[in-house]
Amino acid sequence: MNGTSTPESVSSPARVGGLSIGALGVLALALGSLQSVVEPSLPLLQRELDVSPAEGALIGNTLLITGAVVTPVAGKLGDRYGGKRVLVWLMAVVSAGGLLAGLAPSLPVLLLGQVLQGVMVGVLPLSFILVRKHLPAGRSQVAIGLVAALFTAGGMVGTLFAGPLAEGLSWHWMFALPTIAVIASTLAVIRLMPHDPPVRSGDRLDWPGVVLLSGTLLVFMLGLVTMTDADASRSAVGLVVVAVVAFGTGWVVVERRASSPMVDLRMLAKPAIWTSCLFTFIMTTGFGMVLILLPQLFAVSGDGYGFGADTTAIGLLLLPGAIAGAVSDSVGGIAARRFGPRPVVIAGAVVTTATMVALVSLHDAEWQPVLAKVLVALATGAGTTALLAGTATAVEPKDTGIATSLLVVTRVIGVALGAQIGGAILAADDDPMTGRPTESAFVTGFAVAGLVAALPLVVVLITKKGARS
Repeated sequence: MNGTSTPESVSSPARVGGLSIGALGVLALALGSLQSVVEPSLPLLQRELDVSPAEGALIGNTLLITGAVVTPVAGKLGDRYGGKRVLVWLMAVVSAGGLLAGLAPSLPVLLLGQVLQGVMVGVLPLSFILVRKHLPAGRSQVAIGLVAALFTAGGMVGTLFAGPLAEGLSWHWMFALPTIAVIASTLAVIRLMPHDPPVRSGDRLDWPGVVLLSGTLLVFMLGLVTMTDADASRSAVGLVVVAVVAFGTGWVVVERRASSPMVDLRMLAKPAIWTSCLFTFIMTTGFGMVLILLPQLFAVSGDGYGFGADTTAIGLLLLPGAIAGAVSDSVGGIAARRFGPRPVVIAGAVVTTATMVALVSLHDAEWQPVLAKVLVALATGAGTTALLAGTATAVEPKDTGIATSLLVVTRVIGVALGAQIGGAILAADDDPMTGRPTESAFVTGFAVAGLVAALPLVVVLITKKGARS
């Protein structure tokens, strides 16, 4: 790949119809299924692999770590060389990872498969590049919401079928079957979606910026595991902090001097961008805590708390929340077009905070955490998708991939941080006789999630006061 452009590469992109967008949506559905199978089967995997809840959170977070590192690079490459071309290459890596996880004989091999699968997170900004280039602005916001909704709907499918596959066949099949669907839908995208023209540029790709940003994200994500481990030493935590600061500072210095930076820091400094990243991070951190706490509560069987559910039952209990998440993503794109992102974020923060506060004392009947998952999924999905759709159409078309990838990465980091915090809270307060988390651990987790969920309201209040002054 070089910086020159052929006449074909700078021609106007072809307008696409429903079949092309549908192919992208089906691919998002398959990827969502592959990503979500770990959540309901986490207690089963912990038993099969003999790991703690905190270590179990790492199984899902391994995928998120790769996603955080790869996504901004994928978005930038998609902006520069064309979204479809980069998307197809990523799908080859995801397919290899899914097949490897499906054949994994041990935990290290499973984690390697999750590492390769993690590049799927980069597919969302690439899909948004294609949507933005091939559709007018109004329709592209709705299409972005649709693709995000189908990715979440895939989570519903994976949540529903992970248990029956793991218990009826083996846990290997819950990775293998969605991977086959990913391969088939990728072939459909290759056939139906036209190539999008790359951006004309005579500048070299900012590889030092790519390496430094990737290093910053990698160290940060791995540091989450260290900092949320109850046995972590102060020196290890301090080393992680120093490494993140060093990589991050180096990246900022390089980007400020680069003639064609990976991320234009002036774009990142715009209030619409940095506030969207901040709101997304806060909302997904609280949601990540819910994702780890509820399956553990359904699975545990304690004295007066928990429900002793197996993997299939956990999937069914989480299914309404997955449906709500899919609906909320599609609503988020429409709401962003009609009301703007901020009112949707405020409403989501109020709903999530109230839900977590209620769950602190009301978690002794199955319908209560099920309803809580529905409400939190609706609030978080609508808010984060509204922010994503608003950002995608607020920047220049040439920056769509990198701008949306920053939000997707922020989303990933928030979920990973929330999951690790939730796992650490459960691990720090377990019953020494049974090794199971105590009821007070769940209460603490719900209370902390509620406090986090309320933070967007504080940010809105502060920014309003700042704007008035």
